[in-house]
Amino acid sequence: MLENLANHYSRFRVSERLLLTGHSHQAWPDVAFEAQQRAWLDAAELVDEKWERAAAQAAQVQAGFRRLLDDPDGDIALGQNTHELVTRLLSALPLAARPRLVTTDGEFHTIRRQLDRLSETGLAVVKIAARPADTLAERLAAAVDDRTACALVSSVLFETAEIVPSLDVIARACRMHGATFLVDAYHHLNVVPFDIRALGLEEAFVTGGGYKYCQLGEGNCFLRVPAGCKLRPVLTGWFSEFAALEQKDSRGGSGSVEYGAGPARFAGATYDPTSHYRAGAVFAFHVEHGLTPERLRDISRHQVGLLKDAVEALDLDPRVARVEPMSEDRRAGFLAIRSPIASTLVHVLRGRGVFADFRGDVLRLGPAPYLHDRQLRDAIAVFDQVVRDRRATAPAEREAP
Repeated sequence: MLENLANHYSRFRVSERLLLTGHSHQAWPDVAFEAQQRAWLDAAELVDEKWERAAAQAAQVQAGFRRLLDDPDGDIALGQNTHELVTRLLSALPLAARPRLVTTDGEFHTIRRQLDRLSETGLAVVKIAARPADTLAERLAAAVDDRTACALVSSVLFETAEIVPSLDVIARACRMHGATFLVDAYHHLNVVPFDIRALGLEEAFVTGGGYKYCQLGEGNCFLRVPAGCKLRPVLTGWFSEFAALEQKDSRGGSGSVEYGAGPARFAGATYDPTSHYRAGAVFAFHVEHGLTPERLRDISRHQVGLLKDAVEALDLDPRVARVEPMSEDRRAGFLAIRSPIASTLVHVLRGRGVFADFRGDVLRLGPAPYLHDRQLRDAIAVFDQVVRDRRATAPAEREAP
């Protein structure tokens, strides 16, 4: 932990609570509260003239995401959530001519649910097994063909925090077959350094947001748009032609629908700019305190490593709880623990003051840079007691696989 960093998160009381949900929702620094107040005051002072200041806040958010992507000239479209951005992208694809989407069975529900619904309409949705992650890129790339409209994959798997290597292999396959490539980097940004050129993703779309490791809270998601993109989303908001509206007949015309340049192609409509005030302040706070992706990665690896060593030292029955195995350089921002009673453990842990979550049979423990090592050890001590108490009161579960 950075010295005294927790002091800047006083409203979330991070020093008083065992918050191991850093992979899902990190605390907001106190500057975010002040920024949210400023958004309200700007609205009160300027009324409908507030949008010029709102645009300046949005520009700061775009710059923040460019920094995390190591893509200083990247085109960044903003949205309230990744779903609205992903569906706009899907609506722009030539699905009639290319009725095939290739993805994995390890995608977060934003993509999983939408593609499942699209498959019900007759689109071919091909799901490649996400594990083993070592070979995922090669197997997904092999599934891309000339009928594929888009390949969609996460750079870090949301269930286990495993980093997916060799995304450039998929990028090359998409380029060869004329398919679009979308990378979900939500569990990657601001906990593992992301370099869009080093990863070979210059021609890829990348989506993600600020709800997790970025500490930005809700309403701060993005879609990185490749340079020179000419796609025309069917789901399109009037902000896409905002710059040209003053020169147009307010009733519209009979010509084709116009789109703004670059990221404006994927713009929506009227939104609540409060989230951008908050995000701009938090990004500035990170820069001021040297919270770079590289430094945060060092902190995260130390913290996740401490959790892993502490859990493994408990010598628990592996049929009850075991750390998901992977090489340390491939583990991202949280510790995944396989357990047939993961949901029960989360409920009991919460009752004893340890905040965690689960996905299926995976208990997820996610630290954050404002936590002390002492807090992590305290949390594992509670975890140990909860598991042992559970085993003592439910002997039948000993035979669980």
